[in-house]
Amino acid sequence: MDSVKVLLVEDHTMVRLGLSLVFDNCEDINLIGEADNGKKGVELALKLNPNVVLMDIGLPEMDGIQATALIKKSNPNIKVLIFTSRESEDDVFDSLSAGADGYIMKGANEEQMITAIKAVAEGTAWLDPAIARLVLSNVKRQTTTSASDTLPSSINKNAKNTYGLTDREIEVLALIVEGLNNAQIAKRLVITLSTAKAHVHSILQKLYVTNRTQATIQAVKEGLV
Repeated sequence: MDSVKVLLVEDHTMVRLGLSLVFDNCEDINLIGEADNGKKGVELALKLNPNVVLMDIGLPEMDGIQATALIKKSNPNIKVLIFTSRESEDDVFDSLSAGADGYIMKGANEEQMITAIKAVAEGTAWLDPAIARLVLSNVKRQTTTSASDTLPSSINKNAKNTYGLTDREIEVLALIVEGLNNAQIAKRLVITLSTAKAHVHSILQKLYVTNRTQATIQAVKEGLV
């Protein structure tokens, strides 16, 4: 794909400077704008139409979670990658609920940062390993709690039928959970790219989610894969 257009929303000057140097040395990343508060970040996102917004949470004027929700509401095609030092459950789940497409910690190295940005730009869910463990731990707790009030043998069957997913969509959903993008899904299942995209679109609609990260969480939580 062409170089990824990135908007950086971060209130610390030194962090912005450091990332701009990283992006300058990466021909696949094009830093098209910077904002030092959430309100300005939303304005620039809607004006510049970046592929990915790299969004801090602790921002002045408007926090990153609110800014993410506004951006995704106005233009769902813009991907938002949360970039923060916060790893509390509330921040993680509030960010994902707001529509964030990924979550990476500020301790990530340059290679991880570039990989995460490219993955999110291509439509692949991205969760920092530390955050993925937190999410899965929370999901398992919820599933265990729910299971205590439900007949164990009926959980998975009812989950699939409730959403009306077809057998093929279950296959595609499993590959989404693995982290595959549309092209990789098409290759794995020996289908066209347009067919893979259609399946993914249908899955998101049926699960009542807006992105692949949320679909992944929903899939694990409901025992769909």
